[in-house]
Amino acid sequence: MKVMIVGAGKLGYKLAELMNNEDIEVTLIDKNIKTIERINDHLDVLTVNANGLELETLKKLDIKTYDLLLASTGSDEANVIICSVAKKLGCKKTIARVRNPEYIHQFDFIKDKMGIDHIVNPDLATANEIAHYLLKSYSFNNGEFAKGRVSMMDFHVNHMKDLIGKSLAELNDFENLLVVAISRDGNIIIPHGGTMLEEDDIIYIIGESKNINNFAARFRLNMDNNRIKRVMILGGGKITHYLAEQLIQANIGVTIFEQDKDRCKYLSEKLNNALIINGDGTDINLLEQEDLSSMDAFVGATGYDEQNLLMSLMAKQSGVRKVIAKISRSSYVNLIEKLDIDFALDPTNIIAGDILKFIRGGKVVSVSLLLGEQAEVTEVIMDENLSVLGKPISKLGLPKGIIIGAIVRDREVIIPNGRTIIYPKDRLVIFCLESNAPHLKAFFKSTRGGVMDELRNYNQGIRKFIGF
Repeated sequence: MKVMIVGAGKLGYKLAELMNNEDIEVTLIDKNIKTIERINDHLDVLTVNANGLELETLKKLDIKTYDLLLASTGSDEANVIICSVAKKLGCKKTIARVRNPEYIHQFDFIKDKMGIDHIVNPDLATANEIAHYLLKSYSFNNGEFAKGRVSMMDFHVNHMKDLIGKSLAELNDFENLLVVAISRDGNIIIPHGGTMLEEDDIIYIIGESKNINNFAARFRLNMDNNRIKRVMILGGGKITHYLAEQLIQANIGVTIFEQDKDRCKYLSEKLNNALIINGDGTDINLLEQEDLSSMDAFVGATGYDEQNLLMSLMAKQSGVRKVIAKISRSSYVNLIEKLDIDFALDPTNIIAGDILKFIRGGKVVSVSLLLGEQAEVTEVIMDENLSVLGKPISKLGLPKGIIIGAIVRDREVIIPNGRTIIYPKDRLVIFCLESNAPHLKAFFKSTRGGVMDELRNYNQGIRKFIGF
């Protein structure tokens, strides 16, 4: 599969890195020669120092031979034009990153008129994740799959100190749940029955949503009894704009701190029911004047990870129940695990998962990047011609880093074991270490005519990621 990425910022770089691990031929275009040089030092991809907006650039690179073009420059308008031109020159599929809230209600029109197959918006996707977390008021990190029937949660073992020093085989309160991973000192462990739990471990479990909620309730990890009523947000960027709209619609009081006066004026015009304060949100005295301690949640959403993390910790110390920080550096993952921050998320990872789902196509329902990009959870519907069907899981030869965490069959959620057999139309929730992602292709090999024949029958290879 051939993919062209125009714009080598955080998203472009992350996708090139992920695709590099997936055996995809990647061409990365950027106007900045220093950016290109940096990428050449770290990634084994074809780099081109050029302007992706120029027609001749796309022609010289023979864009018609590419299966996909992703436009992720800093300009929404440029991204739309690049995708439209590439499509007219013969590129099979195009994805544009469009971030401006002014365009959110025009996505369908833009896609239809400009010939764009998919539009991604990292800021909107991030705001959706934060709103989902706040409106459900979970006190633990929770991901939902199979239309909400299956959940995966993570929690610190310190919340259940009687588990420390025990092996997984000795645990008595995990019926119908599966421990898929343990995060220890920033590294991921795929556990077995003899794995001993240690202090500061983070445990990832998967199961039917009602069983996850029952487990959380039993150990007082579940939803807060008090509904979120007031939220303070640091930073007035696009994420804040999208998030505030959703919170206001849910009748939640919103206070926003933003230093830029013009941005404050813009937000005040767009968000009628939010309190917009033009001031330095890193000034704890100013936050206290605005009654920080009475807030139910605090969101650090500036463009600076350090500010978001520091002020989230300050809010927690002031008595705020829920603190959330937006981060963009994967190197901070290990630090976050040791801090008293309830929820930290990376917009690049969120949107990269969405793009991977689109590329893998067809039966792939969702892709979620987890644990500082060390792992992912993929939700897949089983095709009728896969070689894994009709075999016990123990006979599939899966690498240690790939775990089938749950199977949904005819609305029933099954937590599988080695004897479980996979059938057509089963919906699988699969936990996979990033290092084992290429093995998923072999796992989903078709029994009819070889995997490449199957791929060519569907958009000439767009689905090559896992071989449907």
